[in-house]
Amino acid sequence: MKLKVTWIGKTKEPAIQSLTDEYLKRLSRYVEVEGSSLKDEEAVLKLSAPNARPRHTLVLLDGRGKQLSSEELAQFLGDYQDRNPLPLLFAVGGADGFSDQARQKATQVLSLGKMTLAHELARVVLLEQLYRAFTILKSHPYHLGH
Repeated sequence: MKLKVTWIGKTKEPAIQSLTDEYLKRLSRYVEVEGSSLKDEEAVLKLSAPNARPRHTLVLLDGRGKQLSSEELAQFLGDYQDRNPLPLLFAVGGADGFSDQARQKATQVLSLGKMTLAHELARVVLLEQLYRAFTILKSHPYHLGH
């Protein structure tokens, strides 16, 4: 399975970049992963377009999306891993989130919760939850020590 995590805009806070790098490194123990900054929503949609190579399955992070527990996210990833050859693309929007058009093009729209998070912080929370999900799938004790 290949996993790509993208976010819109440049990282302004060194602490956010440090945490991003740390969780990407941790994730790489379980899955081939890549993190990248993109200019705008259009760039995100191009990565998942039918004519893109490689095409990705798009999962957007949006406050209007479906909320999953850590265990449910792990199950989603495990099921996806078993049935889909396409890379999985998680995208965190900019400060204004994603448009209705982008949400309609996504295979899945997930929310990190009802509270509003700064988009840079949402990226770190997503990466930590992806890491946690893979530790759940591999029965690693990280999840139990929360």
